[in-house]
Amino acid sequence: MNRLLSIVLLAVPAAVGQDGWISLFNGKDATGWKVGGNQSTFTVHDGAYVAHGTVAHAFYDGPVNNHDFKDFELMVDVMAAPNSNGGVYFHTEYQDRGFPKKGFEVQVNNTFVRDPVKSGSLYHVKDIGWDEIKDLLKDNEWFTEYIRVKDNNVVVKLNGREVVNWTQPPDWNGGREGSGRVLSHGTIALQGHDPGSTVYYKNIRIKPLP
Repeated sequence: MNRLLSIVLLAVPAAVGQDGWISLFNGKDATGWKVGGNQSTFTVHDGAYVAHGTVAHAFYDGPVNNHDFKDFELMVDVMAAPNSNGGVYFHTEYQDRGFPKKGFEVQVNNTFVRDPVKSGSLYHVKDIGWDEIKDLLKDNEWFTEYIRVKDNNVVVKLNGREVVNWTQPPDWNGGREGSGRVLSHGTIALQGHDPGSTVYYKNIRIKPLP
């Protein structure tokens, strides 16, 4: 290998694939992530980041884009136990407690009985009912949430099927969730919702867009 090629390879982060996807979670420990809320809610087990416990959120706090993303594609493999609630946030920021006030949540909820807003929903912006996705997802089985944010448009796919395609209107004020629910920039977060819920997250990868 010549010296110039060696320098080029060393300059490319090892986590970046040839297709531009970058891993945010190593599957071994919580390096690059910071938990706000109950610290014991999140554990790493069998290659997954597992949320089970009182309210907490794991925020990406690592070096990729200095954990600040505007336009991107994001994919997360998710598995939910029966009657479990979770979520994937974007354009958010670290909080030491409570539910994130900034950014949007893409819901993880197949059969959690207390909330009719189901997996793939852009929470309280574009909500999805169980009848729309019940042929796609099952509890205790892995599925993939894909999120694409470009300018003022958000697309969400479940296992490759588009379930949300929403464009933020010029007069958008955050809707039901308040003024923080506007497209801007920020980090990614995973939700630990309640002690009765168990949600697994793995293969968390992002592709920043120009």
